[in-house]
Amino acid sequence: MEDLEGTEAQRKVTEFLRALHEPAFGRPHSLREPHVTRDGERVVVTGAVFDELKGVPRTAVYTAEDGELRPVTTGTGSSRWGRFSPDGRTLAFLSDRRTAGEFQLYLLDNGRLGEARPAPEVPGTVEYAHWSPDGRKVLLGVAGLGADLSGGQGSGTNVEQKREKPSWYPELDDGAKNTGWRTLWVCTVATGELVRVSPAGMNCWEAGWCGPDQVVAVASDAPGEDGWYTAHLSLIDLNGDARKLLGSDVQLGLPAGAPDGSQVAVVEAVCSDRGLVAGDLLLVEPATGAVRRVDTRGTDVTHLEWIDADRLGYVGLRRLDSVAGVVKPADGAPEEVLSTDRSCAGGGFLPQGAFAADGRVLTVQDSYEVPPELVLGGSRLTSTAHPGTEFLRSAAGSAEVVTWAAPDGLEIDGILCRPAGDGPFPLVVSIHGGPIWAYQNSWSMRYAWVPLLVQQGYAVLSPNPRGSSGRGQEFASRVVRDMGGADTHDYLSGIDALVERGLVDGSRVGLIGGSYGGFMSSWLVTQDTRFAAAVPVSPVTNWYSQSFTSNIAAWGNRFLGVDPEQPGTLAHTRSPVLHASKARTPCLNVAGARDNCTPPGQAREFHQALLAHGVPSALAIYPEEGHGVRAFPAQLDFLTRVVHWFERHMPAS
Repeated sequence: MEDLEGTEAQRKVTEFLRALHEPAFGRPHSLREPHVTRDGERVVVTGAVFDELKGVPRTAVYTAEDGELRPVTTGTGSSRWGRFSPDGRTLAFLSDRRTAGEFQLYLLDNGRLGEARPAPEVPGTVEYAHWSPDGRKVLLGVAGLGADLSGGQGSGTNVEQKREKPSWYPELDDGAKNTGWRTLWVCTVATGELVRVSPAGMNCWEAGWCGPDQVVAVASDAPGEDGWYTAHLSLIDLNGDARKLLGSDVQLGLPAGAPDGSQVAVVEAVCSDRGLVAGDLLLVEPATGAVRRVDTRGTDVTHLEWIDADRLGYVGLRRLDSVAGVVKPADGAPEEVLSTDRSCAGGGFLPQGAFAADGRVLTVQDSYEVPPELVLGGSRLTSTAHPGTEFLRSAAGSAEVVTWAAPDGLEIDGILCRPAGDGPFPLVVSIHGGPIWAYQNSWSMRYAWVPLLVQQGYAVLSPNPRGSSGRGQEFASRVVRDMGGADTHDYLSGIDALVERGLVDGSRVGLIGGSYGGFMSSWLVTQDTRFAAAVPVSPVTNWYSQSFTSNIAAWGNRFLGVDPEQPGTLAHTRSPVLHASKARTPCLNVAGARDNCTPPGQAREFHQALLAHGVPSALAIYPEEGHGVRAFPAQLDFLTRVVHWFERHMPAS
């Protein structure tokens, strides 16, 4: 495979990334994890900051004052997850200033600039923290060192395990996973007392308070990533006694107990990735076990927060829109307080927010044309705009919502980003992961390759086929037991529709996508020979070998509805490697060596299968990357190879 150092493609990509990022060195370029005091007077948000294009960005907690983002503390390292106490007097946040990558709790009185005081250290890294309703305690969700990360977090583990043995020493695995459990701890603020509250043998993926003396958690009996998919909802006393409240045939997430402990809110959804929960709102009564499903008017709920004992705030996704509302459990009728066609994901995957006592919601909003900004109610508090974002707006073309009918009549949404002019343009279809997730109209469409390719003269379509979030659980479940089935034609019919409308040159169509998007990029080239080039990233290409190498193998088998020992199932008939003889499309196969979700062997298998059938193929495995390519300079190299691949096989000019 050729070295692209010093090529025209590298020059283009380097200039693009420098023009975008260098004006914002030392200041936040994206925002997430917003929080607001109950009176709505003070806000905090986590900002991602590049000081140079090296590694991944550090994070810091900022407040918005007079339209500007100002750091709340001068400490070193990364900080995140700012949360005000119920009375607004103390800010809790997480920082790794002691040991890089290991986050601990810090407390800052009055939220003023200065040095925060550390709380007692827990064994592991804190992933989230929640104040108790009375403001006396903080609940800590702690991941042991070596805990699995989800695909959305980059896969691998939360810290790299240090190898102290000699270089020849074998890698050992006896099937027993004794590290990396997720546990719950409670810190009493006044005394500094630190107590573990989750019992041994319980892995707590997410948790929240349920009144001042209990917590509610989504938990499993094992710590491995596959265990999340069958996790249950449990109620845990502060003395460690636990009882199961709710199980589900699908997945549970976002547990939140009422301040008086009378009810628990949780989201039930069919999911393909931990951290991408978008579904139905359930209310559970701990005293009786009664469960009630709340009508949120077609919104897939992605965030929950009790405003008080009588009001529950939610944020979610409805079609392409971000929606927020307030439910009064006594009558169950939601009152919507926000509906916008902008993304409110704030650098994450799904809409998030935080509620003031008067029902206003604090969100991070962006669109393809608008860089991330912090908005409370209808008021913009601050923006990440800078000369680099102005460059991107001038280079990235425009975005528009497009719809089309699949062969069975189902209406499919997508977002088409394109250069100025009438077209027809060469098209790259950017396929999302999951499969249960969804694109929104968002800054860069979440992926740097979108505006980069538009700048080079390509149109980029980001579709939401059946199986996507935002259209209810029946729509999401249409991909279950049919991955690579009917959704195949959702993509093909979208391309046909854009060709018929004169927007796309049907002789120059390419594919790119990560995770499930990598699978589908590999799969489509074996089902249709129209594609001029494809870039499958972190793909599944052989469901059989995936069953015995992935840390979410059981999920894949359930979603396909297969037993890999049985021949002729979808594990075989939907594996791109077993259809490679039908492919004609040159493929650039990309993977990270540290990916446990879709191990790099998946990309290698498809690469070698294509070569065996005389199809042009290249393989790029990044040794320090996991699920996706995230860090610099690997990302610069990856984007250079993407641009070069499409220019080589389907030039825009």
